[in-house]
Amino acid sequence: MGSGEPLDPAFPLIKRAAHEQGVRAWAVGGFVRDRLLGRAHPDLDILVEDGDALRLAERFAELAGAHKPVLFPRFGTAQVTWGDRLVEFATARAESYATDSRKPEVRPATLREDLERRDFTVNTLLMDLDGHVHDPLGRGLADLEARLLRTPRDPVETFSDDPLRMLRAIRFAAQLGFRLAPDLLPAMRKLKDRLRPPVLSVERTADELRKMLLSERPALALELMDEGGLLEIVLPELAATKGVAQKGWHHADVYGHTLEALALAPPALTERLAVLLHDTGKPLTAGGDGTFYGHEQKGAELAAEALRRLRFSNAEAERVSTLIRLHMRPVYYESSWGDSAVRRLARDAGDLLGPLLAVARADIAASDYPEPEKLDDLQARLMAVLEEEPSRIRVPVSGEDVMRELGLRPGPEVGRIKAEIEEKILEGELEPDREAILDHLRRRKRSRGEGGGSALRGRP
Repeated sequence: MGSGEPLDPAFPLIKRAAHEQGVRAWAVGGFVRDRLLGRAHPDLDILVEDGDALRLAERFAELAGAHKPVLFPRFGTAQVTWGDRLVEFATARAESYATDSRKPEVRPATLREDLERRDFTVNTLLMDLDGHVHDPLGRGLADLEARLLRTPRDPVETFSDDPLRMLRAIRFAAQLGFRLAPDLLPAMRKLKDRLRPPVLSVERTADELRKMLLSERPALALELMDEGGLLEIVLPELAATKGVAQKGWHHADVYGHTLEALALAPPALTERLAVLLHDTGKPLTAGGDGTFYGHEQKGAELAAEALRRLRFSNAEAERVSTLIRLHMRPVYYESSWGDSAVRRLARDAGDLLGPLLAVARADIAASDYPEPEKLDDLQARLMAVLEEEPSRIRVPVSGEDVMRELGLRPGPEVGRIKAEIEEKILEGELEPDREAILDHLRRRKRSRGEGGGSALRGRP
């Protein structure tokens, strides 16, 4: 198996710097693996044998016209940002770990020792600076050909050193379509508690989860997490849906339905997170008769809590939570809906309308629902109300306008009156014209001789 591609443009510069300093340098890890698989991998890892990676990085940066490298002397590593790519240099090293930490003690080592401490054999392949591939451990090329993820050492030892490797194994399986060696899942079950902080940071876990969800096989990733005992650690809210039976148009339990829907969701993080967590409220709202009243609201709350625990941004958590809270509205759609109901859905979804329909399509497709085409009708009607001119979805007056016209002070009554105006516009009872609405407020106030509190309702 060969690269079959031109040399990477960094190679001649690294080769010159290595020759000047009398050291050997190799490309290693994901760059080599993905090049052999024909996949893009812009970043580059360079392993320095019998030399100083920091000095080599500094000389490469000079030759490449890049900024000075960021140096990590304790670990013998350096990073050079060159254009839009990252080139990382590391001195061949061995590492030892305390049982309660993943921060290693580092010492210089031979090339073989360095490769044996790495995560998977497919990441131990080397490429020299002339583009030739080397397999010092003798297993990397065969495992790459077999599309097999195997650890260079006993997986218990490999995963204990860096627990993130358990999640990386699952992520690689989802991204690359590789199989896990038979001893990997038992090792994960044994070491699952090492995924918890402070051994492994929440941020690193969340980063791997993001990559799994954006892979070509997100449902496979969740299945493997479950088989490895990791799901209950990372996403206990989803693990709780296992075995929760459903009736009606569902042919799987809540967990099985979720994985089916996830496999059908578009490759966008917000949508896939929403599908992943959309039914997490069902275990807490199960009525015993196959009903789950209010599960969308409870699921929205659980999703927001889960995403904040995993250090997703507040904005991400809010968007996913909104999608889950609304996800049943398109499912409940009937052709008998009036335009005002369609407008309300468009208004409530806002810029999440497209993602909401995508979530609903995945949800329906993962069941035996008899009328999935109704979402096409709903989408057409939504497009029609969005194109209305002037729009009946956006209220052209503010709370300040209401207070000024009705002589009100700030308070909940202002919001209530503004909401009443919005409902009248949605229902077609009031034209969505700013001057018409202001005139309506003035006329109602004059005709009733009242303050703003009853200006719309017309109470005596």
